[in-house]
Amino acid sequence: MNLPGYRLFQRTVLDLTGIDLDSYKGTQMERRLQTIMRRAGVSDLAAYARLLSRCPERVKEFRDFLTINVSEWLRNPDKFEELQKVILPELLKRNRTLRIWSAGCSNGSEPYSVAMLLDEIDPAGRHQILATDLDGEILKAARAGIYQERDLRNVSPARRARYFTQEGPNFLLTDRLKARVRFEQHNLLSDPFPTDLDLILCRNVVIYFTEEAKDQLYRRFHAALKPGGILFVGGTESLLKARELGYASVSPFFYRAVK
Repeated sequence: MNLPGYRLFQRTVLDLTGIDLDSYKGTQMERRLQTIMRRAGVSDLAAYARLLSRCPERVKEFRDFLTINVSEWLRNPDKFEELQKVILPELLKRNRTLRIWSAGCSNGSEPYSVAMLLDEIDPAGRHQILATDLDGEILKAARAGIYQERDLRNVSPARRARYFTQEGPNFLLTDRLKARVRFEQHNLLSDPFPTDLDLILCRNVVIYFTEEAKDQLYRRFHAALKPGGILFVGGTESLLKARELGYASVSPFFYRAVK
């Protein structure tokens, strides 16, 4: 990171948000900081740190800018089809009640998609789906379960009719499906992880992290999974050191924890 005053700014962010910027890629962070400083009308990091220290709304703006919330239902439909037809049935053979974690869940599209698939293949199941994100505001939106047409482009008309009620431009998720997901605020880089999990979804989240931070995260995911549990990563990600990190590749973007 070549921006003057970065270390002071980094300490300020850590104090105000609990986010350690050392875990983020320097070149990407520099570009994003320059963009948000222009928006805030400040010319250097020292001035931006002072602005954050006295303006809570600017802290929220920075957190929102850092945690890019891009999500949609059944993102990469072919992989969710594989999840429903192959991965989940295999996991259900091992454990009749699944423990699932959507890490970096954004607006809830991902964990609700999993809840929908499970409702179709095991409607009587009492599966536990935990969904977490760093951004408290996006979690409020996730709990509300209100989506737009663009969020549901991969959801068939039959599924829309079954799981949503349309009110004008909004699609309201049924209370029955909302009740299947529990949302909590969580910092992937510092907070404790849940344990004894059958499936972890962490998709298009770690692409902003350094290689060291990614390795540490994947090792912690491995420790959180049951033997044979599955890690589902994003379409832009792959575990190049899967075996070293304790995983066996099942298929592209699905990895089994080998204990």
